[in-house]
Amino acid sequence: MKRGALRVYLGAAPGVGKTYAMLDEARRRQARGTDVVVGLVETHGRAHTAELLHGLEIAPRRIIDHRGGSYSELDLDWLLQRRPEVALVDELAHSIPAIQPGHNTKRWQDVQDLLAAGIDVISTVNVQHLESLNDVVAEITGVRQQETIPDDVVRAADQIELVDMSPESLRKRLEHGNVYPPEQADSALSHYFRPGNLGALRELALLWVADRVDAGLASYRSKHGISQPWPARERIVVALPGGPEGETLIRRGARIAQRGVGGELIAVHVSRSDGLLSRQAGTLEAQRALTEQLGGTFHRIVGDNIAEAITDFARGANATLIVVGASSKRPWQSLLVGSVSSAVVGGAGDVIDVHVVTHEQARRGSLPRRKDLLSRRRKVLGWIAAVLVPPALALLENLPVLSLGLATDALLSLAATVGVALLGGMWPAVLAAVWGSLLLNFFRTPPVHTFTIAAPENALALVVTVIVGAAVASVVDTAARRSQQARRANADAETLSILAGSVIRGQDTVAAILEQLRTTFALDSVTLLERQDERSAWQIVQYAGDPVCRTPAAADTHIRVSPTLGLAICGPDLDAGSRRVLEAFAAQTSVILERERLQQRAEEARKLEAGDAMRRTLLAAVSHDLRTPLASIKASVTSLLQPDVDFSPQDREQLLDMVQHAAVRLERIVDNLLDLSRLQSGTTRALSQATSIDEIVWPAIADLPQDRLRVEVDETLPLLDTDPGLVERALGNVVENALKYAPGTITLRAGLAGSPAEGPAIEIKIIDHGPGVDDHVKERIFDAFQRAGDHRQSSGLGLGLAVARGFAEAVGGSLTARDTPGGGLTMVLTLPVPDAGKDVDLRPAMPGVAGQALSGDRR
Repeated sequence: MKRGALRVYLGAAPGVGKTYAMLDEARRRQARGTDVVVGLVETHGRAHTAELLHGLEIAPRRIIDHRGGSYSELDLDWLLQRRPEVALVDELAHSIPAIQPGHNTKRWQDVQDLLAAGIDVISTVNVQHLESLNDVVAEITGVRQQETIPDDVVRAADQIELVDMSPESLRKRLEHGNVYPPEQADSALSHYFRPGNLGALRELALLWVADRVDAGLASYRSKHGISQPWPARERIVVALPGGPEGETLIRRGARIAQRGVGGELIAVHVSRSDGLLSRQAGTLEAQRALTEQLGGTFHRIVGDNIAEAITDFARGANATLIVVGASSKRPWQSLLVGSVSSAVVGGAGDVIDVHVVTHEQARRGSLPRRKDLLSRRRKVLGWIAAVLVPPALALLENLPVLSLGLATDALLSLAATVGVALLGGMWPAVLAAVWGSLLLNFFRTPPVHTFTIAAPENALALVVTVIVGAAVASVVDTAARRSQQARRANADAETLSILAGSVIRGQDTVAAILEQLRTTFALDSVTLLERQDERSAWQIVQYAGDPVCRTPAAADTHIRVSPTLGLAICGPDLDAGSRRVLEAFAAQTSVILERERLQQRAEEARKLEAGDAMRRTLLAAVSHDLRTPLASIKASVTSLLQPDVDFSPQDREQLLDMVQHAAVRLERIVDNLLDLSRLQSGTTRALSQATSIDEIVWPAIADLPQDRLRVEVDETLPLLDTDPGLVERALGNVVENALKYAPGTITLRAGLAGSPAEGPAIEIKIIDHGPGVDDHVKERIFDAFQRAGDHRQSSGLGLGLAVARGFAEAVGGSLTARDTPGGGLTMVLTLPVPDAGKDVDLRPAMPGVAGQALSGDRR
């Protein structure tokens, strides 16, 4: 079955006329004889939009009951059975309220089913509902849309038509009441529909549609094999050579791109395919960051012919201009080997313009210096062999027992040249080739013992021997250098692979990377420096080793990661290869530093979110639990103050008892809230002093029902060095909680416990034989605003155990929950006993002093 076609009307904001345009298109198609059905259209009370529905067939809606309300939704089954040629489905990003197994949860999913059935669909969507732009719109307007649609769904539409309207015209429509009712228009105009918001949303919609059109153009060019660029929009390709001049090129390209409408900046760097001539990784990483900061994109491609790779990339990107730096080679070098900028100009053709930018490095280059890979000992032996081997070979060839021809002698001389090249490199081999040819001429070429050559063929043989010897020596030397470079590149690649793997797995920190740098390259110290901007002073972020460099000037080597970040290194000088690897490490260090800071900000955001959740929970709990005792107090006092009612002494006493009970309950709630606030803010501090267990237990349970408590305290328990006020509050909350949730008698038992590893301790056990708590809930009951078993009928905010554990930890103890043998729950309050050799203040405590300044005495 042929798939249906999708046409989408895209708008920048509500009220621009998307639904009106959709209905107008439907009436036009109906006039041509097309079978059109209105599947679902939202008029939002707009009279002009509703008028366009007259004369169109309207599908019945499906009624959905959801959370106590009724909603009308698209009847997909009816449309699939009706099978019109065209169906109108408004608001493509809308969510379907009722979630049932097998049913779609988004309206665009219903549209996909209609398209699969061969039905053409016309729909609408606003730019703020596109998934990729949702966060951007939220930053602009301050309103985050909850209903979004994947961009690919809209991009896959056969036709996308932008319904555009200037901000001034849209605001006038709102003022006239054509979008929202008058009572909502003023608020909308001053908030979401501000001129700045509408202008930004309009630009987002235009750019999104332009990107979609651009993708279609690229697809068309590829399908029809069109390789020449079409200058539909300004695309600036900046060719980065890998040196410091790249920053100048990027900024120049960005200025050119900003001159046109919708200009695009693309930076590209070409690396050799062998990877042995790669440029500075740190410089390229800084230029990548600059490109992205200026709104462009960075690309790295591989190619042996740099100019050809740049022009091919520019054609593929449909570029209109290539920005390339002036050659850094000197004029005579450019004449000999050419320059990349000249080659790019020649290869760009007549469609792509080339802009050559001068810079500080232009025309200042020099011939590349070949790094000597041989040891000094091998170089000395090579020169000695170049001087001594040819005479020795000549003497050997002149022995009477050997009668070799000239060709054989030339081959032996060539073999000696190759041997010298393997030992000492190219230049000793060239000397060996020339010296051996002269000796061969003197001893073996008639007339002998002279440097005169009689036969032309002998002269040619000697010249060829010298040329071949020099060429072979050059090839051998180059192969040896390439082999050593390859081994070094392999070692560097393994080092970088280990680094990249650890970074991807998130195992390394900045400190670990710096220490790895120090040990890998045998450095004295590595210091990561950062500054706010190029004018501010450097600050130490992290370091490894000694001494610590506080500024780049104090370091032996400075690696510039970015304008505000750098590595200061103290230690031996680094060769070019080591420096490249070090720059790659430095680039990864900036990534890890940013990751650590993002994790830190995420943790701070998590704490803020937890605080917000706590405040929301607190408000919800306080609105209920504080209101109950307040209502009891108000009702009792109001009754007592009524002048026309004569209460009996018993009734009056009962009402006053209700007031007192509610006041005590209210006081406990407020005390727990204040205690929790102090614990979370970290202001609770223990005031330790020598205290006996009796001074804690009996005051803690003084206000609790004594008929349900059984106290068992060992009189031989040692003194505690603790804050009696905090421990009393913790113990009182635990006992009160047990009395509230467990029936029968509650046992409070205090005894000596502990272990040799942790030292002696006193355990106070609060034992009940109630319903108990499941294992997976034992830790949750210590969270704030939690009630065991979620008993909503119980009084209080669910703060007692949270405050009790906080106080226990404040004095160095712990509070845990265990199962009671035979059923029930046992709360264990563990308090450490001071060491025998520790000096403890044995003076008696003043009543109400311990912990009073922080937690208050328990009354």
